[in-house]
Amino acid sequence: LVIAIFNLNNLQAAMLCLFLSVVGIIASIIGVFFVRTKSDQDPQVVLNKGLIASVIFYILFSLVIIVSWYKDIRAFWAVLSGLIAGMLVGFVAQYYTSGKAVRNIAEQAKTGPATVIIEGTATGMLSTILPLVAIAIATIVAYKLQGVFGIALSAIGMLALTGTTVAIDAYGPIADNAAGISEMAHMGEEVRRRAERLDAVGNTTAAVGKGFAIGSAALTALALFSAYAETVGLGSSGLNILDAKVVAGMFIGCIMPFFLISKTLQAVGRAAYSIVEEVRRQFREIPGLLEGKALPDSAKCVDITTQAALKKMILPGLSAVIVPIVIGILLGKESLGGFLAGSLITGVPLAIYLANAGGAWDNAKKYIEEGNLGGKGSDAHKASVVGDTVGDPFKDTSGPSLNILLKLMSVVSLVFGGALIYLHEQIANLLPFLR
Repeated sequence: LVIAIFNLNNLQAAMLCLFLSVVGIIASIIGVFFVRTKSDQDPQVVLNKGLIASVIFYILFSLVIIVSWYKDIRAFWAVLSGLIAGMLVGFVAQYYTSGKAVRNIAEQAKTGPATVIIEGTATGMLSTILPLVAIAIATIVAYKLQGVFGIALSAIGMLALTGTTVAIDAYGPIADNAAGISEMAHMGEEVRRRAERLDAVGNTTAAVGKGFAIGSAALTALALFSAYAETVGLGSSGLNILDAKVVAGMFIGCIMPFFLISKTLQAVGRAAYSIVEEVRRQFREIPGLLEGKALPDSAKCVDITTQAALKKMILPGLSAVIVPIVIGILLGKESLGGFLAGSLITGVPLAIYLANAGGAWDNAKKYIEEGNLGGKGSDAHKASVVGDTVGDPFKDTSGPSLNILLKLMSVVSLVFGGALIYLHEQIANLLPFLR
């Protein structure tokens, strides 16, 4: 919408964005009716059936709208490029968080937690290759067809089935809680087996949903970056990567995803430490708690996690807003453009790596808990629990937060771009070495 209205000054292009989003919602609703299963059917196959049905209907609806109303078939191919890239990113995530990849990690658990961490890290890094190639191809195709607006259409194509992907993603924690409740309630073995099977699929579906989110964040941030370049006057000259100010901006931009990851992982680790200490304190000070004769103070643990979640995110949240503004004021529009490019180039592969590695570690543990490699309580299971513990903040905290970081910094730069240029010129008049 931003590109269509402010860069193209084209109301029809803006309306096309809205229409494509609406038919995406309709296609997602239709896809829900294809999710039907029998008790012995693989849940992953059923969920894929609903996703594929939504994709097919969305392709048909968008083709009809573009051909009959927008009357430029190039827009359809731009949308399709994003949709295909999103599907590929999702299915790659599915592959690396299930099947052979997970079994390989589980096999490494026989020799201890160190090899589990190494294999999971390698798997997560390997899983970034195809998604990034797909995003790169979609970007080139969309730009060749419709320019900057084509990249925006490609992002819309990837985001079109958000309803379906969010529903599939939400399935994960629901199944996870169901499995936990069935175990704590000491339900029958068959109930727990089914719940754990659904839970294992839930980790894969969560990875698929995160893959879509990461891919769409990459294309959205790229489209916003292009809009920023046009707004501040970089569109004609572009960014010269031999310019020292641009290179400096790129290096600082590369730092941001790593800074955010470090702070989110640190927040999780320190909150977990505080909770463990609180649990130990309650066991020491509450009579009868260890024997099961007294109730624990659960509210205290909830309070610790809530405070940690809020307080520990103040610095990362502020940095995503303040750093682009400081770069723009002190170093100028070229450095800020390099800053956005650097953060995008490092942030996307890191987000994919964190999401897929975390999901793979989690499913490796569940694979062993199903009775493989010694089952629960075995040395392999203990090693896999370490991998799962490391993987949870990867896939649930640090990975998703990078999507927000990339889009937020791009939006801040776009919104305040004009003001930042003016302030930079005023400061440069006083301090000429900043020019």
